Amino acid sequence: MGRILGALIFILTIVSIIIFAGGFWPAPPFDAAGHAVAPTNAMGRAIDAQFARTMIVVGIAFILAQVALGYILFRFGGGKKGEKAMYTHGNNRLEVIWTIVTAVVFVTLGVMAQKVWAELHLTAPPADAIEWEVTGQQFEWNFHNAGPDKQMGPLNMKLWSDQANFGVDDNDSRSKDDIVSKQMVVPVNHPVKVTLRSKDVIHSFFIPAFRLKQDAVPGMTIVIHFTPEQIGEYDIACAELCGMFHYKMPSKLRVVSDQDYQDWLTKNAGNH
Repeated sequence: MGRILGALIFILTIVSIIIFAGGFWPAPPFDAAGHAVAPTNAMGRAIDAQFARTMIVVGIAFILAQVALGYILFRFGGGKKGEKAMYTHGNNRLEVIWTIVTAVVFVTLGVMAQKVWAELHLTAPPADAIEWEVTGQQFEWNFHNAGPDKQMGPLNMKLWSDQANFGVDDNDSRSKDDIVSKQMVVPVNHPVKVTLRSKDVIHSFFIPAFRLKQDAVPGMTIVIHFTPEQIGEYDIACAELCGMFHYKMPSKLRVVSDQDYQDWLTKNAGNH
């Protein structure tokens, strides 16, 4: 029985290697044909690269562990007559060595991952970044743009209406041309600054194609930034279960040319 289990472990290990090495189980998101879509920004590519490094390290550890387990079962699982199991207290030196090696490998991976995290959270967005305020509520995203004058009017939560103006104060001169929309529109190859808020419960602002995800927490203002590099329409989701109608949270990010963005600003100025 032991040899059968050992052989089965060898087979499952080989099949697992083929599945991952052959790309039969790619990372999301996918296009209409079911093929994996590469991230369309630098930060997304860095995150994918970190995942790839982690998969290689964990994959090597998995293969070595399964091969060793399969060998032990196959070699000693035959139940030979007269063969007795041997008890050992272990080898302290070996245990210290493999513990240190494991710690060094995984701490190194963690430090490398912090570079991507710091770029998102600890690096200030460029001064010329396109500004958007994004507020999550049950059960939709609200997007607020400064409009053609590039001056973001302050929000007055006393004026908030679920069906209207998102708290934009028309008495403030900076708010006259502000835009409130249910979609986010940005120009390609321009840095974008996003200020996240939540009106009620925790939501999570998630753009899968950019590998970008950040919680929107009630009572907190959280700033993130990204630079889209490819024109197209991308899904925005809420990655936090926020209530009974959580499924209604999907929205869209439209990345357009500079001229199309200016046309959109002119057409929608003052719509709030």
